[in-house]
Amino acid sequence: MVKIVKNASGGYVFSVITPSGSSLLKGIPCTSKAQAQALMEEALMNPVFERHTNHQGKFVIALKTAAGKKVGWSNPYSSEAGMENGLKNIQKSLMSN
Repeated sequence: MVKIVKNASGGYVFSVITPSGSSLLKGIPCTSKAQAQALMEEALMNPVFERHTNHQGKFVIALKTAAGKKVGWSNPYSSEAGMENGLKNIQKSLMSN
């Protein structure tokens, strides 16, 4: 499932969450709910996923639009297998939307 939520700084982000409510991926911060909605819709039309390793050696998933703009990041995973499982969960959550 994908929801738009207010973040701590007062902006909005879209968040991909599991049925139990755990966050799998968060979008980049937006200044308005409408902007977050438009970004989410653009990203979900033809989502592209990239696998990365962050500066701490953790594995993360980037969500890109079909045009190549990075619009979201997953939580970090400690293993590549965990990241692959997380990607499957993200894709499953997106399909249930």
